[in-house]
Amino acid sequence: MTPDDTGTTAPSRTRIELLEELGGELVERGFRVRIVQPRDQPPVLHVLNPDVSALTENVLAEQAADGWWYWWSWAERIAPADDAPTAAARIARVLAIR
Repeated sequence: MTPDDTGTTAPSRTRIELLEELGGELVERGFRVRIVQPRDQPPVLHVLNPDVSALTENVLAEQAADGWWYWWSWAERIAPADDAPTAAARIARVLAIR
C-alpha cells in the first residue's frame, strides 16, 4: 500500500486487478463474471447469476477519501476493496434466487 495525494492509503493494484480478485471470489460461488471496459469509462465487473439471467449487476472498484471500495452501480458501497470475500458474499446475497 502506498499513500496517495489525499493522505489515504491506496492499494498499488489497478482497478482491473481488484475486479479480477472479486470476480474469482464470485466464480467460486457459482456466478459468471466478465470485466467490461466501456468507452471512456472505468472498467466494471459484470456479474450474472447463471440460474436467472435477469439477476445481473455491474460492480465498480473506485477510490474514496477513505480508500478503495467495491461499489454497486447505483453508487452505494459494497465493501472495502481489500475485502473481496465480504464483497462477494454481499453481491451473492443480492443476486441470489429467493
